[in-house]
Amino acid sequence: MGANISGIDADTDGDNSPPSRPRLGDIPESCLALVLMNLDPPEICKLARLNRAFRGASAADFIWEAKLPPNYRSLIQELKIFDEFSMNLRKKGIYARLCRPNPFDGGTKEVWLDKRTGGVCFSISSKALTITGIDDRRYWNHIPTEESRFQTVAYLQQTWWFEVDGEFEFRFPPGTYSLFFRLHLGRASKRLGRRVCNPEHIHGWDIKPVKFQLTTSEGQHAVSKCFLENPGNWIHHHVGDFVVEQSDTAMKIKFSATQIDCTHTKGGVCVDSVLICPWSIGKEVRTHL
Repeated sequence: MGANISGIDADTDGDNSPPSRPRLGDIPESCLALVLMNLDPPEICKLARLNRAFRGASAADFIWEAKLPPNYRSLIQELKIFDEFSMNLRKKGIYARLCRPNPFDGGTKEVWLDKRTGGVCFSISSKALTITGIDDRRYWNHIPTEESRFQTVAYLQQTWWFEVDGEFEFRFPPGTYSLFFRLHLGRASKRLGRRVCNPEHIHGWDIKPVKFQLTTSEGQHAVSKCFLENPGNWIHHHVGDFVVEQSDTAMKIKFSATQIDCTHTKGGVCVDSVLICPWSIGKEVRTHL
């Protein structure tokens, strides 16, 4: 529009020079917003740096409404993760706020959106899990660490009966989800500024595999088994996948990790958390194992 006006002025003044060519800033924000709607959030944010028109278009509520999970309002209300101020944010601000780790349930769980896809992810701390013998300090201890998003993990020195159970209930957006246990063989610490792993208590995990299970309130069931290995590294052990067809009702998930063969002891493992995420993100987690 600015180019057309300048062209009219030139004709009025009797100047025969050609009108200036349209620029990106001349495109109406409403048109830019329709284009941006088809891009991923990181791409939208990059284009918002081009000029004022793109920056204004990138803030349109209808763009970010489409990126948010369909039940984002219930997510916010049921988990009580927003204060009154945050509830009044525009949709772009709500999306950005949800992409941060949002603790709930006394700080033992966190929820966030994947920045690229808007998929809902959950992490459940070891303190929110039921661990057999956790109160007996001869076997288990909660140890502080910067390597956990919860700043603490459950460390097993030795036991005959390894059993970790948990459950979680939520109205998930429709889709396929993956569930993982995050475990670590050995006790990691820092010495003289360098990360070291103490393998002192590691034993028994090469004799029998750990059995991972999940069940849902809708009758879905998954089982996997694996030997724990690769000391000194955090491993996401894939338990299985489950499908959510509609988010009208909450789905309850129960999950466990067990090695209860009492013919031998086992020990030297850190239990950090359980991760629940969309299958596409879980696929990326599995490729980095």
